[in-house]
Amino acid sequence: MNLDSINWILLLASLMVASTPILLAAIGELVVERAGVLNLGVEGMMITGAICGFAISVETQSATLGFIAAAIAGAAISMLFGLLTQYLLSNQVATGLALTLFGLGFSALIGQGYIGIKGLSAPNIHIPVISDIPIIGPVLFQHDLMVYVSILLIAATWATLKYTRAGLILRAVGENHEAAHALGYKVIRIRLTAIAFGGACAGLGGAYLSIVRVPQWTEGLTAGAGWIALALVVFASWKPWRVLIGAYIFGGLTVLQLNLQAAGFKIPVEYLSMSPYLITILVLVVMSSGRSRAALNAPAELGRSFHASS
Repeated sequence: MNLDSINWILLLASLMVASTPILLAAIGELVVERAGVLNLGVEGMMITGAICGFAISVETQSATLGFIAAAIAGAAISMLFGLLTQYLLSNQVATGLALTLFGLGFSALIGQGYIGIKGLSAPNIHIPVISDIPIIGPVLFQHDLMVYVSILLIAATWATLKYTRAGLILRAVGENHEAAHALGYKVIRIRLTAIAFGGACAGLGGAYLSIVRVPQWTEGLTAGAGWIALALVVFASWKPWRVLIGAYIFGGLTVLQLNLQAAGFKIPVEYLSMSPYLITILVLVVMSSGRSRAALNAPAELGRSFHASS
């Protein structure tokens, strides 16, 4: 094994790119879960956003329109989940899993005509002087716009949840929806808004994969990224800045593994392939244990249905 062959500056820069899709999806899911809703359909929303974003970007030759379309597609498909769980009171875990299966099948169907087509090249931002600083410049200041949007989204979510009235209401709904309803807040409307936001973020994460990171479309492109995003929310104890740290740790491990393989260190790729599903099982175990949820500071109403007449 030859570690000298690894470009550590490029590795650190690649870490931010590799982390962005799951970071976008995870911050959206965090908002959904802080509202008391458990949506396991992140993978389905991500891959729907991936194909819709890729298709629109190719047809219009505009990456911006591709990302907008992906956010709309993600929010739209999340409304299926919202309708079933908030109005028809279906089981949130089962409905989320069904949403993932639907998204995988739907994306495969509409993506048939885009297999093998080369996507756009998203340009990196070059900030005069700052981008040219040795080491720091290439690592932090030579990325595409969505990398910085994801970080700003983390900061905006943190500030909204902590300092604004809207954030306080959202957290109140997630902690005690009966009390929030008694105070006159529209619990279902608030949760639907959170679900739509989570879907839009997941769509953006999927589009980042198909437009920027891997500028092409293949079936199963997300490869478990949605499940990792779900696990990150639990890892972060439902705190935005911890989501950022967790995403960068996972992105760093992914990039490091690829670099170690290139350097001659043999790591079976199957270990990385199975990790999303093992982590998902762990998340479901944690979610099913009231004591574990309390220890992790999970929202008290997470996964519980609300009915105005109850």
